[in-house]
Amino acid sequence: MSAIQAGTASAGAPAGGRWRSIVADVSSDQRAFKAVPWGKPMMWIFLLSDTFIFGSFLISYMTVRISTTVPWPNPSEVFALTLFGREVPLLLIAIMTFVLISSSGTMALAVNYGYRRDRRRTFALLLATAALGATFVCMQAFEWSKLIAEGVRPWGNPWGAAQFGSAFFMITGFHGTHVTIGVIFLLIVALKVRRGDLDAQRPGFLTGRRGNYEIVEIMGLYWHFVDLVWVFIFAFFYLW
Repeated sequence: MSAIQAGTASAGAPAGGRWRSIVADVSSDQRAFKAVPWGKPMMWIFLLSDTFIFGSFLISYMTVRISTTVPWPNPSEVFALTLFGREVPLLLIAIMTFVLISSSGTMALAVNYGYRRDRRRTFALLLATAALGATFVCMQAFEWSKLIAEGVRPWGNPWGAAQFGSAFFMITGFHGTHVTIGVIFLLIVALKVRRGDLDAQRPGFLTGRRGNYEIVEIMGLYWHFVDLVWVFIFAFFYLW
C-alpha cells in the first residue's frame, strides 16, 4: 500500500484503525533496509560519532594555536630526523603517511577479493594491511619516544607554546589507538577468513551470514576512515 493510499484509508478509519495504519507504515520502512547487514549501518553511525570527536580535537587545536601569544614550535624542526649528519624535515612523518596510505590500497584489494570469495588472497591482503598498520604504530611510538627524550611533555616543551605537547599527544595518541584497535581486528578477521569461518558460517565473534564477507567490507570502512583522518592530522598538525 502506498503512502497516499494508506493516508486516504486511515483518514476515514476509527482511532484503532489509524494507529494500526501508522504502525504498518513505519514497519514497512524496515523492508528498505532488509538486505543491509546490521554491522554496516552500525559502523557508519560509529564513524559519524568519531568524526565529531576528531573534528572537535582539530578545531580545539587550531583555536589554541591561533590564540596563543607564545610562538608555536616549527614542525619542520621539531619533527626533523638526522640522516647522514643532516637534519631532514618531516622525513619520518612522510614515511608514516606513505605506509598508512599504502595500507588503504591493500585493504581495498582485500575487500575486492572478499567479494570474489577468494579466501587466499583476501587473507594475504588483510595480513599485509595489518602489517602496514603495525609498522605505522611502531614508527609513531618511535616518534613519541624521540620527542619525550627531547623534553616534550603535555605541559611544556623546549621550543615554544606549552600547549604544543598536549595537542600532539592527545591527537596522535587518539589516532594511534584507533590504528592499534584496527590492526587487532584485522588479524581476527584474517584468521576467520583463513579458517573458512565466513564460508561455513561458524558461530562466533564477527562471523556474518553464510558465504558473505561483509565483515571484510565493514573493516574496510573503518580502515579507510582511520587513513582519511590521518590525512587531516598530517595537513593541520605537521604541515601548518
